[in-house]
Amino acid sequence: QLRLVESGGGLVEPGGSLRLSCSAPTLTFDEYAVTWFRQAPGKAIEEVSCLRGKGGHQNYRDSVRGRFTASRDSAKDTAYLQINSVTPDDTGVYRCAAVRGIRCVGPYDYWGQGTQDTVSS
Repeated sequence: QLRLVESGGGLVEPGGSLRLSCSAPTLTFDEYAVTWFRQAPGKAIEEVSCLRGKGGHQNYRDSVRGRFTASRDSAKDTAYLQINSVTPDDTGVYRCAAVRGIRCVGPYDYWGQGTQDTVSS
């Protein structure tokens, strides 16, 4: 089964920025809604952003709105999550998932392997 390929995680200081990438070279990413999930240590997985298919309307959970930006480069079949002004609460494993269609609802067709982001000074 095709898996989305993620990159861009790592260690960042508070106040810094990260950009996560989620690519699928054989998909027409415009036709898929892409969700970014996050799982902080010892906590349940949570949805942080939704990038709808066929238009790109975005939704964010309240705690990240204004700091996170989801986007898509159709020519590269890659989705991105730009994370600015990071705080220690942003630490966790981030995973992207894609589902064919407009809405970010499961079950998802494809998942990334996850990338660890750690915010620490």
